[in-house]
Formats: sequence, C-alpha cells, structure tokens
Amino acid sequence: MLRPTVQALNLDLWGVEYLTRGRSALLRIYIDGPEGVTIDDCERVSRQVSAVLDVEDPLPGEYTLEVSSPGLDRPLFYFEQFGQFVGEVVNLRLRGPLNGRRKFKGVLEKADAGIISMTVDNEQIEIPYDQVEKANIAF
Repeated sequence: MLRPTVQALNLDLWGVEYLTRGRSALLRIYIDGPEGVTIDDCERVSRQVSAVLDVEDPLPGEYTLEVSSPGLDRPLFYFEQFGQFVGEVVNLRLRGPLNGRRKFKGVLEKADAGIISMTVDNEQIEIPYDQVEKANIAF
C-alpha cells in the first residue's frame, strides 16, 4: 500500500517496522534513494504516507509515524536486500537457535535460494532466511 506512494516521490521503500509499547505504537518507514535521503525527502514522504494512512486506516488505535533513512547500519528487511551487501559485515538475530546460538556477526558471502551464507568466527555457516528475525549491516 505504501510502496507506490514512496515510489511516486522518486524514492524506494526500504522497509517498514511496526512496534507496539503498551498503548502506544510506532510505524517506522525507511526510505532510500540513489543519492541518499534528505530531511526534505523524509518530510515529503511523511506527508504523503500520512494522507494514505488517514484514508485507508489500516492500523488500529493511535500510532506515531516516523520516516527515516536506513542509515549506515541499515536494517535488512527482504531477502533480496542481502545480495546488495555481499562482502559486508552483517549482524543477524534468529527466531530460534542454530548451533546453540541466536546471534551471529560475520561477513556475508552469498544470498541465494533462500539461504544466507556467512563467515562467522572463521567458519562458513548457512542460515535459512526464514529463520532470520532481524538483520542489519554492522557499522
């Protein structure tokens, strides 16, 4: 629903987070562009997305809308994003343990066929993407 609105402003929708804390909620939208993101870009997207959300009303209750660039330690939301960062150091948190641990930090070697290959502590590991709870580039 939000992607066409962001793309109409010549930007990319990098990802979306919806966080709840008690009665309050936060809808965080990450945008990116070929030459980065400015505060003006965030303001423009915020105004347009806010209008769409007011009309569509997809979220229950009150929430705060935040529009941001992904930053240097950008989160990775989709499997396709991993391929852009081969050779970079990545932090992963898994939904459940793999080899006795849930958190991994290592060099991203490959992302193919739903599998993320990394070198962690001089050991090659393969992690099914569907096991990833959270991922970001380590800055």
